[in-house]
Amino acid sequence: MSAVTTISPGLLDAALATAEPFRPDRVAELDRTETFPTDAVRLLDELGVPDWYVPARFGGASTDHTQLVEVVRTIARHDLTAAIAHAKTYLGAVCVWVAGDPERAERLGARIRAGAVVSWALTERGHGSDLVAGELTATECPDGYRLDGEKWPINNATRAGTVCVLARTSADAGARGHSLFLVDKDRLAPGSYRTLPKARTHGIRGADISGIAFDGAVVPPEALVGRPGAGLEIVLKALQLTRVMAAGLSLGAVDHARELTLRFVRERELYGRRLIELPHVRRSFGEISAAALVAESVVLFAGRAAGALTGEMSVYSAVAKALAPTLVDEAIARCGELLGARAFLTTVYADGAFQKLERDHRIVGIFDGNTFVNRHSLITQFPRLVAGWRQQVRDVAGLRGVEVGAPPDPGRLELFSRTGCSLVQSLPFLVEQVRTTAPESVVRLAAYVLDSAERLHDEMAALPPQGVTAGVEAFDLARRYEWCLAAAAVLHRWSAEPARPELAATLALIVDRIGGHRPDPAAFDRLTDDLKELS
Repeated sequence: MSAVTTISPGLLDAALATAEPFRPDRVAELDRTETFPTDAVRLLDELGVPDWYVPARFGGASTDHTQLVEVVRTIARHDLTAAIAHAKTYLGAVCVWVAGDPERAERLGARIRAGAVVSWALTERGHGSDLVAGELTATECPDGYRLDGEKWPINNATRAGTVCVLARTSADAGARGHSLFLVDKDRLAPGSYRTLPKARTHGIRGADISGIAFDGAVVPPEALVGRPGAGLEIVLKALQLTRVMAAGLSLGAVDHARELTLRFVRERELYGRRLIELPHVRRSFGEISAAALVAESVVLFAGRAAGALTGEMSVYSAVAKALAPTLVDEAIARCGELLGARAFLTTVYADGAFQKLERDHRIVGIFDGNTFVNRHSLITQFPRLVAGWRQQVRDVAGLRGVEVGAPPDPGRLELFSRTGCSLVQSLPFLVEQVRTTAPESVVRLAAYVLDSAERLHDEMAALPPQGVTAGVEAFDLARRYEWCLAAAAVLHRWSAEPARPELAATLALIVDRIGGHRPDPAAFDRLTDDLKELS
């Protein structure tokens, strides 16, 4: 099926709000029966969503990575299961966008826009995130390459007609021992592959979480993606894009959680008052909203950085993927506290939508590298981050480009940022910018963040080199770095409007998480009061 038009995220949101396959009771029934959301996925195809999975230079609609983030966020706002099931095609194709030749990428793009489903087969039973340990092999043969081995658990492994497979092509156990192959199932000899049974899951119960096993499956030479032995490098670069997209799922989940919670606290009465009028509810909802804004600020900055600060994406993608799902998990839990029993019941309130989204979202933190994997990626870059901070290196043009957006150029992706992190390294300038115009309370918070960042980089510099088994102290430093980057993201976002309650509340949350200083919690009350949807 070929999409006629490309729908904007705003129109997509309106369409899904009234669409039959996304009705809360339909979504709940599919969850109860662990059934794949076929009608929802078909509707997304008909609305032209696959256009957004294809970069504009290959015939698609995406000219800015943030557009893709917002599309995924919009679907997740209505149903995380459908979002995860549908958006997997982008993950399956991204290695071709990163390393494939333009002709091949255009052909794949046309197939995706016509409804083709693509899966990404990286992980193996028993190896998890350790991709280097993968045992599935691709051996050269007269007709191309022979695939033998198994990938599991894989999203859409059964439904997908095409699978991008990471395979060992050399006995060498190092990073150059693997290559990527784009495998079309319908071109494989009968009996040379089989799909593995769907795994039952706590959340995203209807998704096709299964696997695929190859037994002498021969693929042609042109199935190779990129250079032989470059598979792991291509995957690591592709992950810099997919991690930000996956963090968009978290934004959609927290949008949905806040919407359900807000509706409840506005309507529910206790002690003769609406819940939202009770001081502790008002404070809690403000804290939840601040957390959502922090996650949003980081993820949207990272999305735009894909085009404007491409060489630094190893930093932004790691922070976005570590911070956003973790922060959103916490925010969803806080929403559950306000909903009380209705957070657990499956039929009483909103067809049990909250308990479903809470279960569904737990998987997001694991996608494309869990929190520890992403923090370890930061740890390996500590020397460069320290050097960039001390030399006050900033890509000024790139920072300006973030404000307008630009298409990602995968050819400029680097495994490690050579210049550190321009955003964090802009903290002294961002703090100075708000110092003369912001309220004194905001200036104090910003100054505390700057002092904390200075101490943090000193501690990072003093840390001995960390290997694969980095110590607990290193992971704590990485966590604190995430919060410094988050502070820079919100200052970058609102430095021109420093009196807005969003800036005060988000900085208050960040300072509280950095530790050592207790900010005025009244900032969260003011944020709740300012929310337009409460009027």
